[in-house]
Amino acid sequence: MAKVYLTGAGPGDLDLLTVKALRLVGEADIIIYDRLVNAEILKEAKNGCEFLYVGKEDGKHTIPQDEINAAIYEASLKYEVVVRLKGGDPFVFGRGGEEALYLQEKGVKLMRLFQE
Repeated sequence: MAKVYLTGAGPGDLDLLTVKALRLVGEADIIIYDRLVNAEILKEAKNGCEFLYVGKEDGKHTIPQDEINAAIYEASLKYEVVVRLKGGDPFVFGRGGEEALYLQEKGVKLMRLFQE
């Protein structure tokens, strides 16, 4: 079963990304990312990493939240390391909690950033 990480990209500057988040970006088989994620961070992904943009703006949602939840779940069935990368902190002003509960209900193992 895949390891799924819900992690934040920090305030936007690559220099302010946590060391662990940077490591996860480099290990990810797929990165599902938001509009506020700095494109420079995505350049740190390994060769062959897949990317899925699920960004939202006021009044413009590329993908509704229920479809984002489903996309993360589907990625967990296909890839070994799934990184859901959100601008800022995934649980502050974000849907990290909702995504985590959805995945938990589906039986997906969520990795906490302080595990391993």
